[in-house]
Amino acid sequence: MRFTRLRLQNWRNFRHVDVRLGERVFIVGPNACGKSNLLDAFRFLRDVAGPGGGLARAIANPARRGVRQLRSLHAREKSNVEIEVEVELDDGTWTYSLGFSRDKKREVYVERECVRHGDTVMLERPDEGDRKDPELLTQTALEQVSRNQRFRPLAEFLASVRYLHVVPQLVREPDRYLGRERDPFGGDFLEQLARTDERTRKARLKKIGAALRIAVPHLNELKLERDEATGTPHLMGRYEHWRPNAGWQSEEQFSDGTLRLLALLWSLLEAKAPLLLEEPELSLHPEVVRRIPQMLHQLNRKRGRQVMLSSHSSDLLLDEGIGAEEVLVLQPTKDGTSAQLAASLEPVVQMLKEGIPLATVIAARSAPGDAAQLLLFEP
Repeated sequence: MRFTRLRLQNWRNFRHVDVRLGERVFIVGPNACGKSNLLDAFRFLRDVAGPGGGLARAIANPARRGVRQLRSLHAREKSNVEIEVEVELDDGTWTYSLGFSRDKKREVYVERECVRHGDTVMLERPDEGDRKDPELLTQTALEQVSRNQRFRPLAEFLASVRYLHVVPQLVREPDRYLGRERDPFGGDFLEQLARTDERTRKARLKKIGAALRIAVPHLNELKLERDEATGTPHLMGRYEHWRPNAGWQSEEQFSDGTLRLLALLWSLLEAKAPLLLEEPELSLHPEVVRRIPQMLHQLNRKRGRQVMLSSHSSDLLLDEGIGAEEVLVLQPTKDGTSAQLAASLEPVVQMLKEGIPLATVIAARSAPGDAAQLLLFEP
């Protein structure tokens, strides 16, 4: 189950995007070009379809702050915002399209909503009911159990999308947690572990511990336990020590890299839903970063799980198994950010034919053109 195509119109940095998506997608580009915003299109659909979500709440999310903030500044004659995805599920290909805008009466309303299963149109709005009662257009059919019955597998798939960008300090200081379940920044990461069935949790931590022993010196064992006084869960790691049982440390003593890698490995062992990652290379040694693409390949081979990640790391792209059709290159232009697969860029294809490594080619295209000007800064 995965996304196979993404089309955007007037979404944040992007005036227009239309790209095919593979089992792995590496999103690269300079700072502030829209890597996070592109991933947010999938998160937005998840927020619309998910329990307790909906269009109004997804729009009002503090990270989005309304239609005005979402609509691209490069929008021209068609100023509405549109997202369309093609999805491959067990029962075939689905297409979901959502266009929305705002007017003086409503902060947001559905301008267009369409669901297709193969060549069959399952839903197309506005419909007769919407014309009789325009207030119905303040909600999508996707979010309504009474209306999405015919395409509920699609709604459930979109709601299952997982996003991860762990902030280690939030893991160490759960008091900062705002109460959001499955917080993508790690605020309830330890609670997620605690809520997992004990047998499953122990099996996963055993696998993760074996992997971490390669990257984290002297780490021998991982376990989760609750503080008897407060009930707060703590992740414990046992390190080699000359005194038996003296090497236990909690997550408070773990390095940023250890916590990020641990959360990444845990997320890879979860369900088959698409996984969105932002800069998974942060705080990790280059030798570890270079292994991430192989880990993702093994994940897809064993679990069929699609992973889309943004990155600034050339080390991550050094894996010779990465194809140009898996790399999505974002480039700022005067007409908004463009998004093209590296395999569709003729200069990239030509350089690859000449034997230049993909990582070198992409690094040159995604680097800011005037970075050397930073040397002119005077403290």
